[in-house]
Amino acid sequence: MTASERLYYNDSFLKSFPAVVADVRELSRSEGESVWQIALDRTAFYPTSGGQPSDTGLLRAWSPGGTSLDIPIDSVEEDDGGQVWHFVRKPLALGTKVDGYIDWERRFDHMQQHTGQHLLSAIFLRELNAPTVSFHLGDTVSTIDLAGGPIAHRLEAIERLSNQIIGEDRPVSVRKVARAEAEAMLAAGELRKLPERTGEIRLIEIDGIDRNACGGTHVRSTGQIGGLLLRGTEKVSRGVRVEFVCGQRAVRSARADATILSQLTTALSAAAADVPAAVERLKADTRNAAKERQRLREELADYHAARLAVEVPIEYNLRIVDRTWKDRDPEYCKLLASRLTKAAPSTIVLFCTEVAETAFVVLSRSLDFNFECGRILRESLAQLGLRGGGSPDFAQGEVPVQQLSALRTAILGAVQKSVSESR
Repeated sequence: MTASERLYYNDSFLKSFPAVVADVRELSRSEGESVWQIALDRTAFYPTSGGQPSDTGLLRAWSPGGTSLDIPIDSVEEDDGGQVWHFVRKPLALGTKVDGYIDWERRFDHMQQHTGQHLLSAIFLRELNAPTVSFHLGDTVSTIDLAGGPIAHRLEAIERLSNQIIGEDRPVSVRKVARAEAEAMLAAGELRKLPERTGEIRLIEIDGIDRNACGGTHVRSTGQIGGLLLRGTEKVSRGVRVEFVCGQRAVRSARADATILSQLTTALSAAAADVPAAVERLKADTRNAAKERQRLREELADYHAARLAVEVPIEYNLRIVDRTWKDRDPEYCKLLASRLTKAAPSTIVLFCTEVAETAFVVLSRSLDFNFECGRILRESLAQLGLRGGGSPDFAQGEVPVQQLSALRTAILGAVQKSVSESR
């Protein structure tokens, strides 16, 4: 079967086209619904490739009576043989004449982002000697990965230069050259890279800025990119990842940021320029409040520990403080257990707090005992098929609420035995 003629190679602005069904095959079937692949003799639908997602849209066929049948295209992919397959939920007979309609809003958005990437990659290479190693066009943002070191200090300058070139409305042209000519361009430094393919090479040129081998869809001039906004950077294994948006995405992104800023100014009762300082004050207040809260928790734990020591007297040189709570903060339980066993001699603590379906368990002892809390908890949990442990004087673990009673019984039995053996 001859591979589909790719109409977008010559005209990325083609929104509809006539074609004939050249092949049909069922890809999968699940719960009575099939996914079909349709190949056409010619197509303007771009298949997923080179970091750019596929086009979507529909195929329209006509019955002899003049009734139309619209079949949505979910995605488009290219196989190893170079054939373009359109993924649909309904099949069409071989030889059926159809009209294809591109989802133009999606296509033009992809064209803006992809041409914006070419421009951005060229400027990063020229200004910072940072070559692009990969490109990804996402649903809301796009990214390029650059080889090299930190670039955050130059983002504003790169963004300003990119938008200056966009405003100059430089032509973006498409031409095809023989493989040998493309290799000569690469050797002369006139191309960044070449795909591993034979035959003609399709070149995308931004006048005076960039020439690059690419099979994707692009706008006709830099002005159609519609503006470029750099969203930020992050370090990745191969260098630096740059997040950017172009065209209407940049507008939507700026609008979303403006909405968030407006909400912040209202919430903080501050002008936009004063928001950073207001946030810093809030952070400082939060840190101070956290310190004060921790001081009060520690005072409460000391008071609570003293009360428990009075409530549970020492009998036969042993005090066991066994308490179970509902929804008590596990961190407070740990703090209370630590304060109690440090302040009161001959004391063993078993605290349990139930949070939702899980019980948090703390086992602690004063330093005048010599058995190992970690070993006791670990062995008690192992009897229930669970894991946990800790140090000789402090251990913690978790258990399903329905197994808490069995765990407590095992722990208390092991504690009593350890105390008896140590005397």
